[in-house]
Amino acid sequence: MVLYDNMNWINKIRVKFFSKLRNFPYLPKRIIFIADLLISVVSFTISYWICFNLIHANISINIFIIKLLFCLIITAFFFLIFRTYLGLIRYSTFKDVLRIFFALFCSNLLLMIVNKLLSVFYEYSIFPTEGFFINFILTFSFIFFSRMTIRLLFDFARISHRKVNRNITSILIYGIGSTSIGLAKMILSSDYFSYRIAGFLISNRHIKRKEVINYPIYHQDDFFTNIGHFKHVGAILIYPKEIERSEKQLLADKCLEHKIDILSAPPIEEWEKLGKNWGKIKKIKIEDLLGRVPIQIDVESIARNVKGKTILITGSAGSIGSEIVRQLSSFDLGLLLICDTAESPLHQLSLELEDKIPHIPYVSIIGDVQNYAQMKLIFEKYRPNYVYHAAAYKHVPLMEKHPCEAVLTNVHGTRNIVDLAVLYKAEVFVMISTDKAVKPSNIMGASKRIAEIYIQSLYKKLQGQYSIPVTRIITTRFGNVLGSNGSVIPRFYDQIKRGGPVTVTDPEIIRYFMTIPEACRLVLEAGNFGKGGEVFVFDMGDPIKIRDLAERMIQLSGFEPYKDIEIKYTGLRPGEKLYEELLYDKETVMPTHNKKIMIGSVQEYDYDYILSVLNQLINTANQFDKDEVVKLMKKLVPEFISQNSVYEKLDKKIAI
Repeated sequence: MVLYDNMNWINKIRVKFFSKLRNFPYLPKRIIFIADLLISVVSFTISYWICFNLIHANISINIFIIKLLFCLIITAFFFLIFRTYLGLIRYSTFKDVLRIFFALFCSNLLLMIVNKLLSVFYEYSIFPTEGFFINFILTFSFIFFSRMTIRLLFDFARISHRKVNRNITSILIYGIGSTSIGLAKMILSSDYFSYRIAGFLISNRHIKRKEVINYPIYHQDDFFTNIGHFKHVGAILIYPKEIERSEKQLLADKCLEHKIDILSAPPIEEWEKLGKNWGKIKKIKIEDLLGRVPIQIDVESIARNVKGKTILITGSAGSIGSEIVRQLSSFDLGLLLICDTAESPLHQLSLELEDKIPHIPYVSIIGDVQNYAQMKLIFEKYRPNYVYHAAAYKHVPLMEKHPCEAVLTNVHGTRNIVDLAVLYKAEVFVMISTDKAVKPSNIMGASKRIAEIYIQSLYKKLQGQYSIPVTRIITTRFGNVLGSNGSVIPRFYDQIKRGGPVTVTDPEIIRYFMTIPEACRLVLEAGNFGKGGEVFVFDMGDPIKIRDLAERMIQLSGFEPYKDIEIKYTGLRPGEKLYEELLYDKETVMPTHNKKIMIGSVQEYDYDYILSVLNQLINTANQFDKDEVVKLMKKLVPEFISQNSVYEKLDKKIAI
C-alpha cells in the first residue's frame, strides 16, 4: 500500500511537471542566440585548455580573453548569417541542425585562415590548428545535444499529456501512404491537436505490414467486425482528396452505423501553417463525401495562354466567379478585372486578393451587365483578352416571380458582354450555363437557354464572315454546385443547426452535384482548348437523391434522421422538376482529350431571326409585362414547358 501511494505521488509530480513544461512559453530569438554564444564560450575555453595543456604552454588570462572575444565575434557573425536562432527549439528539425553545422564550419574555417595568416606574417597564432577541429566538434555537439534534449523533453511531455488526458480522442488514420504518415507526424509533433494516434486503418488485404512508425495497422473489415475491442477509438481521420468516392461512402456508412466520427484533414498546403490557427482537423462534411477527385487540366498550357493577359470575370463575387478569380490568381496575369453588382461580396473578394495574393494586379468594378454603356467603357479602357461570364440570376423560385429581371440579366446581360467581347476583339468568351437550360421547366433555365442560343448563333454568323473568328465563343454547362450561394447544402446545415425539420421538396427528387473547384477547372479548361461554338458538358457521374443527401447530413451531424431531426416534404417549388438533364434527347456528345469533358452537338439557329425575337423580348422585359415575356421565351425555346408554375397556362405549340 505504501509503495502504491509513493508511486501515485511520484506520478502526480511527473504529470504536474510535464503539464507545466507543455505550457512553458517559447524562448525569444535573442535568448536562443545568447545561449548558443554561451555554449561557444564554454567550448572555446575547453578547446583552448586542451591545446595548451598538450603543448605544456602557459595560459595568459588577458590574451585568452582577447582571443575569446575575437572568436566569439566571428562565431556570432555566422550565427546571424545562417540565422541559427530561428525556429522553435522544441520543434527542432534536421534543417535547424544543418544551419548550426554550416555556421560553425564556416566560422572555424575562417578562424583557421586568420590563424594561418597571423602565424606566417606575425609569427602569432590563436592556438594550434588542431584546436579549431576540437572547438568545432565540441560546439556543434553541445548545441546539438541541448537542442535534442529540449525537443525530447517536450515530445515526452506531449505524449504524457495525451496518455493522461481523458478529453483527448483516440483516432485511427486511414491509409499508410506518405500523406497519412505525414498527418500522423504532424499530430505527434504539435501541441494543438486534442488527438492521440491509436494506429492506422487500411482496406487492402494484400498489405502485410503490421506497423508504421511504431503504430499498429488494422484492416477495415477486422476493425468493424471486432468493434467491441476498439471502444477506445473515437474517430477515423481521412484525407478526402486521396480516397475514391465509393471508398469514402463505404467508410462513412460503417462509421455512422457504429457511431464513430469521421474527421477530415485540411489540404496539404495548409500543413506548414503551424500554431493555433493551423488548418484545423474537423468532422467530415457531406461535400467531402460527394466530391470526387478533381478533373485534371492542362495547367501549363493555361498558364502559357493567360500569361500577361487582361482577364475580365463578370459576377466575380459569386460562388463560381470568385473561385475562377482564385484559380486564375495562381497564374502570371497582366491584369485581373473583377466585376459585380454586389458591393459587400466584391469588397470581401478584394480584401482576400490583397491579403493572400498581393502580387496580382487587379481592378474591382461595381458594374451591372445590363448597362451596355458602362460595360462598353470597361472594354474600351482595359481591352480584356479573356472574358469569363459568370454574372446571372440563378434562383429558380425567385425568377418565376421575376421573369423580366431574369431576361434583362441572363439574356440581355449576356448579349451585352458577348457583343462587346467580339467588338473589342477579345480572344475568348466563356459563358457559364446550367443543366436547367436543357428542356427548361422554369424561367431561369429558359433564360439561360436563350443566352446559349444567342451566343451560338452569333458565333455561327461570325464564322460565315471570317471563317476563323477572332473571338472564340464557348458555353459550359454545370449541374448543381456544392456549397454555392443558394445550394441546398448550406440550407440543410442551417436547418440541422436549428434542430430541424429539414425540408425536401419531394422524396424522389434527384440532382447532379459537383464541387466549386471542379466547376471552375472546367471553365478554365474550356476557355483554353475550345475552338469556338462548343457547348462543353461535364461527366458528372451518377445523380443523387436529395432525400438521401438530407439523411446523410443529419447522420454526419450526430443525429438520427426522423427521430432526432425530422425530414419534411414540402412539394416541388414553382418551376422545379424531379430531375435535371445535361443534354436534350436529340443531342449527341463528342469526346475531347479530357475524358471528363464532352462536347454537346446542339441545335443551331439563324442569327438574324434570333436577334429580331431577342430585341422584342428585351423591349417587352423593359416594360415589365410578365406574361408577354414568358410567351416570347416559349416562342424562342419551344421545349420550355412550365412545371408547378402560374405560366403553365401559356404552354402551347409555337412554331419558330
